[in-house]
Amino acid sequence: MSDREALRLDFLRSAGLAEAVRAPLPGDASTRRYERLTTASGASLMLMDQAPAAESRPCDPSWTPEQRHAHGWNAVARLSAGRIEAFAAVAAHLKSLGLSAPEIIAVDAPNGLAVIEDFGDALFARVIEAGADPAPLYRAAVEALAVLHAAPTPEVLTGPAGDWPLLTYDQTALQGGADLFVEWLPKLIPALAFDADAVAEWRAVWAPITAAGEAGATVMAHRDYHAENLIRLDGKTGAASVGLIDFQDAMKAHPSWDLHSLLQDARRDVAPELEALALDHYFALRPETDREAFMAAYAGLAALNEARILGIFARLIARDGKPKYAAFMPRMWAHLNANIGKPGLEAVAAWMNRHVPEDVRR
Repeated sequence: MSDREALRLDFLRSAGLAEAVRAPLPGDASTRRYERLTTASGASLMLMDQAPAAESRPCDPSWTPEQRHAHGWNAVARLSAGRIEAFAAVAAHLKSLGLSAPEIIAVDAPNGLAVIEDFGDALFARVIEAGADPAPLYRAAVEALAVLHAAPTPEVLTGPAGDWPLLTYDQTALQGGADLFVEWLPKLIPALAFDADAVAEWRAVWAPITAAGEAGATVMAHRDYHAENLIRLDGKTGAASVGLIDFQDAMKAHPSWDLHSLLQDARRDVAPELEALALDHYFALRPETDREAFMAAYAGLAALNEARILGIFARLIARDGKPKYAAFMPRMWAHLNANIGKPGLEAVAAWMNRHVPEDVRR
């Protein structure tokens, strides 16, 4: 028996769940794993398992950009490193707003273990694949975001495993994400080569977009808000009908961030008509929003996010030997190509035209 398994058994025993039947769930692109627990009474719970030593340290709020780069990717991007205390604190804040985050049943933050409420398997992506009308699901997802965006955004979140800082999705984090594109695309596509001048120009063309993203960071962003992380909850309506998971990397960000993650999804097509309807619904719920300024930021930050995701997919394929992610890349190229055609993104489009041939961008 591994040391990690011994920790899991001790934790389950202390939580009164030693006799629960354990069923591992398929993994994703992270170092986190889940098991479904079935108790003697037939109740279903989830075991969240994230060894704290599996990743580099999360960002200290006091670190400079230089210190963040020295400490590694989680510090640059202001990721939580999967810390259980981050998940628990974000969950508590979401629940305080009437949104549906899993209840924390038991927690051992130092060892990276928690037992949480099981929201079931009705992921938006799966129920849509099974024939459900996507429009009501996306309307409810937008309603949840409107609730989140209307609430005050605390500097520090408090949860059952301790406090967690809600850091800003700042220029360092945004540019760090964009830079994954120039770092990893050439390792997947050797015909691409970005010299030092090209990389410097890349950072220059994104600078106005990252500056606007940091300046407009006014709300909590889930940061991974899409149909694979939203669960339809029967018996609830409106914003509360959306079960939220995988939110441990939440930050203070521009309110467009979660919307473009949802509506320009890397893993599934969202019809342009549905994207338009969802955006209309958001602006109806948030009438004080300057729609023109919001949509300019939406296009710029969506384009940056798509470049980031293309870099991540390239890394997953080239470094980690996960070729399945190649199937998602054409969708991201299509979104990126469309967004860089919007006003304000001419410099990004010009860079792409000079450095990335059209036959690559599809």
